[in-house]
Amino acid sequence: MPKTILIVYAHPEPTSLTRRFVSESVKTLEQQGHTVLQSDLYGMGWKATFDESDFPSRINSDRLAFIQESEHAYTTNQQTQDVTTEQHKLLAADAVIFHFPLWWFGMPAILKGWIDRVYAYGFAYGYKGEGNRYRYGDGALKGKRALLSVMVGGPEDDYSPRGINGPLEELLFPITHGMLFFPGMDVLPTHAVYGTGKPSKAIVEKEIAAWRLRLEHLFNESPIPFRPQNDGEYQRNILAEHIAVGMTGLSIHIDN
Repeated sequence: MPKTILIVYAHPEPTSLTRRFVSESVKTLEQQGHTVLQSDLYGMGWKATFDESDFPSRINSDRLAFIQESEHAYTTNQQTQDVTTEQHKLLAADAVIFHFPLWWFGMPAILKGWIDRVYAYGFAYGYKGEGNRYRYGDGALKGKRALLSVMVGGPEDDYSPRGINGPLEELLFPITHGMLFFPGMDVLPTHAVYGTGKPSKAIVEKEIAAWRLRLEHLFNESPIPFRPQNDGEYQRNILAEHIAVGMTGLSIHIDN
């Protein structure tokens, strides 16, 4: 059954491996009969800073309170047009793919700025005016799939469980668990390509082939089993004592 996929990507260089993956994503998904929406953040000249200009009609001109102004702008349809357009894309999509290079252990600033501005109060958080009731498995984006495609300059060993940079899945936890699972999306395991500084042509073709295969299973692959907030495993936002006994850290929030 044809689906709609939103591809959000952040790389300024058209010949980069990130952009090559974007092109392959569009081609592969369209060949499968899907509709592809795109958000080329550099190409769009996306404004990365979240500031007073995001609120054309302030309710408090003396002090900028982001949550208050974000809620007001969203609920009264007074957001800037670029933000509204991206929200409509998100709502239309059955899945969202994020393509970006790993820069200083996270996403490029322009992509973080997309999250900051598009994730309005009442939309991605504070859903239905219920504060923290609908989050981590619930929310406006519940039922949609999300997948990170990340180009990593360093070798895979550096990001292994005992690697010097730390495990990649933990470095990306604020994105996968915080930015994607928080508003309700089912998050698939990250697709990472390592050693992207100067890959050989053979390696690039091998990685592209692996990515095409991954896209073929976009809608039947099992998501990361993050623990939902509202399934009884958390008590006052703390994981219940009988779950992951004696353990701490990020991994306790994944039901392995």
